Amino acid sequence: MRIFGELAKLTTEFRPLSIYQRFERVIVYLLTALIAVVVVEAVWSLFLKILFGLVLSGNLDPTNYNTFQAIFGMIFTVIIALEFKKSLLVIAERHDTILQMRSVIVIALLAICRKIIIVDIADTEALHLLALAAVLMALGLIYWLIPPTDLDARRPAKIEASASAAESERPAAIKLA
Repeated sequence: MRIFGELAKLTTEFRPLSIYQRFERVIVYLLTALIAVVVVEAVWSLFLKILFGLVLSGNLDPTNYNTFQAIFGMIFTVIIALEFKKSLLVIAERHDTILQMRSVIVIALLAICRKIIIVDIADTEALHLLALAAVLMALGLIYWLIPPTDLDARRPAKIEASASAAESERPAAIKLA
């Protein structure tokens, strides 16, 4: 029944929109669905590679840097896709017609972090590493300079409220200081 309620809610929100806003909303939902399919496939593939390629075959060597580099690179790829999907959903939920710049910067920061994790420092030129560091610093500065939106400002309050509610539900003997 909840799915039908969500569909009814979407239908009522969809009616007052202009043709272009409807088109944009449909595209956002299609892209979100496609990204969800890609994320599910990527997680499944990662699961199979780790389970069969490393664990069951006995190739999982905790001291092998290349193995961890490849695994974390694949994990970061999934995280980047999830962040991209989240930024699309924010557009759909907030009824904005423009992508939030902070979301774009976060996706770019994640992509650069992934690149830094998977790069082989021994085979990479110093100028290339310097360029990656400069891009990372520039993106961090831009992220810091862009003022947070209303959604960003409300998010910590929700997290803090839920944390204090969880704290009050704990028995007195295990309350954290």
